[in-house]
Amino acid sequence: MAAGAHGASGRPVGWTAPTGGAVSALTQHPTTEGRSARVPTWTPATVPLTSVYTLLLALRTWPSTWASFAVAVCLVLLLLVLILVYCRKKEGLDSDVADSSILTSGFQPVSIKPSKADNPHLLTIQPDLSTTTTTYQGSLCPRQDGPSPKFQLTNGHLLSPLGGGRHTLHHSSPTSEAEEFVSRLSTQNYFRSLPRGTSNMTYGTFNFLGGRLMIPNTGISLLIPPDAIPRGKIYEIYLTLHKPEDVRLPLAGCQTLLSPIVSCGPPGVLLTRPVILAMDHCGEPSPDSWSLRLKKQSCEGSWEDVLHLGEEAPSQLYYCQLEASACYVFTEQLGRFALVGEALSVAAAKRLKLLLFAPVACTSLEYNIRVYCLHDTHDALKEVVQLEKQLGGQLIQEPRVLHFKDSYHNLRLSIHDVPSSLWQSKLLVSYQEIPFYHIWNGTQQYLHCTFTLERVSPSTSDLACKLWVWQVEGDGQSFNINFNITKDTRFAELLALESEGGVPALVGPSAFKIPFLIRQKIISSLDPPCNRGADWRTLAQKLHLDSHLSFFASKPSPTAMILNLWEARHFPNGNLSQLAAAVAGLGQPDAGLFTVSEAEC
Repeated sequence: MAAGAHGASGRPVGWTAPTGGAVSALTQHPTTEGRSARVPTWTPATVPLTSVYTLLLALRTWPSTWASFAVAVCLVLLLLVLILVYCRKKEGLDSDVADSSILTSGFQPVSIKPSKADNPHLLTIQPDLSTTTTTYQGSLCPRQDGPSPKFQLTNGHLLSPLGGGRHTLHHSSPTSEAEEFVSRLSTQNYFRSLPRGTSNMTYGTFNFLGGRLMIPNTGISLLIPPDAIPRGKIYEIYLTLHKPEDVRLPLAGCQTLLSPIVSCGPPGVLLTRPVILAMDHCGEPSPDSWSLRLKKQSCEGSWEDVLHLGEEAPSQLYYCQLEASACYVFTEQLGRFALVGEALSVAAAKRLKLLLFAPVACTSLEYNIRVYCLHDTHDALKEVVQLEKQLGGQLIQEPRVLHFKDSYHNLRLSIHDVPSSLWQSKLLVSYQEIPFYHIWNGTQQYLHCTFTLERVSPSTSDLACKLWVWQVEGDGQSFNINFNITKDTRFAELLALESEGGVPALVGPSAFKIPFLIRQKIISSLDPPCNRGADWRTLAQKLHLDSHLSFFASKPSPTAMILNLWEARHFPNGNLSQLAAAVAGLGQPDAGLFTVSEAEC
């Protein structure tokens, strides 16, 4: 600054000395000389006033710095808490659901593995997201004899279809749903694993169009009518014939097994219409002689009476059409079934089929004649024929039927009039016996007696004798045996089992005799009540089904029930023309639409 701007004391003009001892003085340091005058430069000296100023400045910025630090600490603590919660939740889910994507809407394949050591049931759920079918693989029962084989189960109500083939769970808790599903299936410990490809089992994949399963040459079939499976669902359904020795069926008192033991499943699938299970029986139907009951095995393994024939109620889940040699069970719940009878009098009888087998080729002097006493059902015949093929046997007489009564008397067998010059009987007693209870309970297969004859000479080939089979104080049958043991095969064709409709599984319209469109026309025409009686009631009377009118009336479409039963009874050899004539005879105005020929179908 210019020299004129300073007073006599050398201080700047207007400058006032501060009071007090602790001041910040300005000390003049003339360091530069100008051309016209000296220009002094003033620099501040570090005195206590500077420290006060710095402290005040720090105090002004302190609150914002502390707030930032506190926010950072809170964020760190919150992050730690979230990580801890996530780890604990993940640990909990891993014990039941290995893939946490079940919580999302995509639903990738899920593996459910019970972590408890006391729960040995492993179940793997693999939803197929491209369709509405879900296949489950796992064990439905604890096995002690080896590892659990695979078993395919189609879901019933667990998953429901959404647009684009996606699925959603009905409940809000995926973990609890998975645990409930595993628990529900693990209780079904009575269903053994079903081996694929055996002669006593068949299976197929079905949708709302329905279809048919059958085990050839056994008389056992399962009809799945149209709309029995909900639209949008695809089920893999199986049908299995069990050997009596493989399934424990407790019988009390005078009860006896009259039918094969049959399983259809998987159990628990949702059905909107009854399916029809057809199987043979060996009882002589008589309301005065028999009390017939349909038994079903529960999830816990016990057998329950689900239907008392003759006392059916329309509201029940089961219904049965009983005929002379077969029964047709309407059911909306799949499972394991058997028909059991209890004799009400000694007149109650079971039909036994008697079969005589002997070796096709005889290379030794001994010649064995085996006499089988079987239930008069197709499945029992099939089992014995397969067994004899393995043994190298042939049928030597026409089969006979014997009525075995509930009289507590045994079955006796004897052989007579054997030419002693050519043959000798090695039987030490005059007859053989099969105990009454071995036959009556019906749970033992291949009941038979063997008669051993010995040729006097290796050149002997002609055999002529008589064989008697009778129940003490009951029915009996005799066989006149007269044939050449080396070349006679005249009875072989009697056991040429006929094919039952070709392939075991038929899907869609090919499984039905009645064309689908004609079926729909008949239903729409006969379901509405008609004052002139030209409706489903008259059709039931024409088909001799009028004893089931209350059952048919309890269903949304009585006509559909009648047609379904006709399909179950007459496939594959049913006469469609007779059905068309019965419909045309009802007097409907458009009855001509239903008159079709076999060729047109």
